Amino acid sequence: MTAIARGYKPEDRRTTQWLTIALIWHIVLAVAAVVGAVLVTIGLGDPTIETAVGLRVIGLIALVLMAAGSLGAAVFIRQRVHRGRSLSLVVNYLGFVFCLVVDLHILGVFIGLDVLANNFKYGVPVFAVILVGYLIGTIGDRYDNEPLKQQKFRQISQIIMAIGLVIMAFAVGLIDGLLSLASQFNTPAPFVLTFGIVIFLVAIRALWREPSAIAMRARSRHEEAISGWLFLSPNLLGFLVFFAGPLLLSLYVSFTNSDAFSQRDFIGVENYRQLLSVTISPLNTADQAANEVLDVQRFDELARFNLLGQNYVIGAEDKLFWLSLRNTLLFVLMAVPLSVLPALLLSNILNSKIPGMKFFRAIYFLPSVAAVVGISLIWQWLYNASIGYINYFVTLFINFVNGVFNAGLIDPKIQWLSDSSTALLAIVIMAAWQTMGFNTVLFLAGLQNIPKDLYEAATVDGANRWEQFRFVTIPMLAPQTFFIVTTTTISAMQLFDQVFILTNPLGGPTNSTLSMVVYLYQNGFQRFKQGYASANAWVLFILIFALTLFQFQRQRQSSAYES
Repeated sequence: MTAIARGYKPEDRRTTQWLTIALIWHIVLAVAAVVGAVLVTIGLGDPTIETAVGLRVIGLIALVLMAAGSLGAAVFIRQRVHRGRSLSLVVNYLGFVFCLVVDLHILGVFIGLDVLANNFKYGVPVFAVILVGYLIGTIGDRYDNEPLKQQKFRQISQIIMAIGLVIMAFAVGLIDGLLSLASQFNTPAPFVLTFGIVIFLVAIRALWREPSAIAMRARSRHEEAISGWLFLSPNLLGFLVFFAGPLLLSLYVSFTNSDAFSQRDFIGVENYRQLLSVTISPLNTADQAANEVLDVQRFDELARFNLLGQNYVIGAEDKLFWLSLRNTLLFVLMAVPLSVLPALLLSNILNSKIPGMKFFRAIYFLPSVAAVVGISLIWQWLYNASIGYINYFVTLFINFVNGVFNAGLIDPKIQWLSDSSTALLAIVIMAAWQTMGFNTVLFLAGLQNIPKDLYEAATVDGANRWEQFRFVTIPMLAPQTFFIVTTTTISAMQLFDQVFILTNPLGGPTNSTLSMVVYLYQNGFQRFKQGYASANAWVLFILIFALTLFQFQRQRQSSAYES
């Protein structure tokens, strides 16, 4: 707005009227929000109201925020402060989006779009008619020197395209959908929501106008900020609704005994206590003490140890959680080095100027973009103890060694996925193979950004290839190494897909591949203990956050990471 950049102007009578209407609207909206918040608060204490407590709490918070925002907007609009314009636009925009989404849901528009997409195939043949009309219009564009003939071609083109669009609308069921949409206006809710959409749009228009912006002392930077937030709003709203909202809801559910069927009750930190409870008991007689731990304290044995001649038993109320934690940490300790160190070696090899390197880069990267299900099924076949190629090559190698050296080795016939001692290792190998290609590309990008002058200077100083790699390459790759190790660790902590596909029963054999996410899934979707599963998820989140923070601090202390 050029007028805004030049400075303030006295507001005219029409602008004053618009701002007065906006002021009155926000006062009405604030009062309505306060009344709604009071009604919701009363409903929270009424056990006869069946609406979920979580939804009512969220509604109460939204109404309180709307009341505060509307009241603030009214005060600042009266004072002609730009902050009031920003608050008004935010409140009205959020109200418009809410009314629009709820209205579309009530009217069945989302279901109608799904039906329309399924019926679109019936309109594809009719699309040829529209295409013919378009081509006729392009023929008319050639007659630049004959306007009458050109206009005639355009009219014919428009008529044919209009006929094609009408036929296509009938073919895909659009007309029936519009009639069905109109028939949904049989209750007060669609009318109220549609009226709300119109009111919020009018309120947005009242404050968006250039004279209103000037009257509210807006500057060019204010307009740029509002436009930027407007463009970011779909992503921000999606983040709040589909990520932050469910995240906070899961935090609340973790403090309840929710089972997806009955009314959830708030139980405080009981889920966390049950997850993390551990006891260490001295043993006089092993069997007697073990029975005491199991029967009296209801703790399952995790391990035993001897300290200064005294035997002790470590027990946990939820043994499976600690087993899943152990398996997850073992997986991280094995999978992360196998995903990072070979990737670093491969990236140095692929960084050389040898013909065909681009082909090998693509080959190594392919596993990273392939579907996890397909990869897991292929590895499941490779791990087959009877017909898998891995055991086949192991047998060939043993037969070769026995034939050449008469070593007398016995073919182990490894039961990769059926033996509890090798099942987790099998998943580690597959996961490392799948992740290594992506890490290689990241390392390769870092290598190509290292100045060649450093290697030339190191060569002049007499450094050999190993010393150049140790004192030049590794320090210069510190940012990439930090990113790769962190992301690989986070991904490894969330182990689920490979276990879900490769193991039967899930997490087997004998819980040797039971990860924290798998255990979370079992509690939430098989045992329907949503509250307990949510607590499990937050413990995992805290653990991942702690590991990431530890890596970040280590990187800062090494002076290789610059904030």
